[in-house]
Amino acid sequence: MNIPFSLLDLVFINKDSNAKTAYENSIRFAKKADELNYKRLWIAEHHNMPAIASAATSVVIGLLASQTKRIRVGAGGIMLPNHSPLVIAEHFGTLETLYPGRIDLGLGRAPGTDQRTMRALRREAMGGHNFPQDVIELQNYFSKEAEQGAIKAVPGAGLEIPLWILGSSTFGAQLAAELGLPYAFASHFAPSSRDEALEIYKRYFKPSKQLAKPYAMVGVNVIAAETDEEARVLFTSIQQSFTNMARGTRTSFPPPIADIETYWTPAEKAMASQMLSCSVVGSRETVRSGLEALVEQTKADELMIVCNVFDTEARLKSLEIIDSL
Repeated sequence: MNIPFSLLDLVFINKDSNAKTAYENSIRFAKKADELNYKRLWIAEHHNMPAIASAATSVVIGLLASQTKRIRVGAGGIMLPNHSPLVIAEHFGTLETLYPGRIDLGLGRAPGTDQRTMRALRREAMGGHNFPQDVIELQNYFSKEAEQGAIKAVPGAGLEIPLWILGSSTFGAQLAAELGLPYAFASHFAPSSRDEALEIYKRYFKPSKQLAKPYAMVGVNVIAAETDEEARVLFTSIQQSFTNMARGTRTSFPPPIADIETYWTPAEKAMASQMLSCSVVGSRETVRSGLEALVEQTKADELMIVCNVFDTEARLKSLEIIDSL
């Protein structure tokens, strides 16, 4: 397919496993992506989630960048209202200094957790309202002009690290358009506003120093296997995970099961299926046709593929099949 493929790794902690093994699995995943043709590998900030080991996002990015040679590595994303923009500039300035030309910084405004954990992060309840100002402040810390400023990110000032705006609603689309930044829509878990958000972004985009024309990336769950049936079984891990979310159950990432219908209620199935409706699951040809249809519908410039598979070998095989499309 004539479109770049990139990857989002949630650094899942599998059932009966631990965070150390999750990092080891992610290193294997990153190295395979680096060997293949994937453009970038992003890590997402989440907190107080037993299934996800990427809370210290910049640390994990540094780990994976150190184990790869070519692929861009970055945040998809940093939840900026959880942090001081200066601290994030210092973190990513350090990463860019260590791995020049390979670091991306995607920014979101959600807490990446629940309300109680948000308070433990010392985040203000209304912090998201300052997100546009925080993005501009962060952007300024990376500018050439910041090298002469009274407050500098050291390292970071003058590095002009590329920023992305992430979103699952039209808010992020409007902001990315106004600031002239690339935009990534999280349709792999929140697909309902995708088409409207992409239309807003492209309609109102203003060229900037970083970007001359709109550049939109779309998130999609993809699991590829030798047969449609095998891929559908692998997909049941994600379906269980989203069902557990609806139940308010916090667990590690579950292994696949033979029949998902025995796991969820009709209401849970409806909720999980809606959230996962932007998913392409099946054999090589099934995945090819599904992704071609998605690109045709969205006119995306790049796809951010989420390939969450319990078994690492099956996950790596899935990467190879997707890369061969």
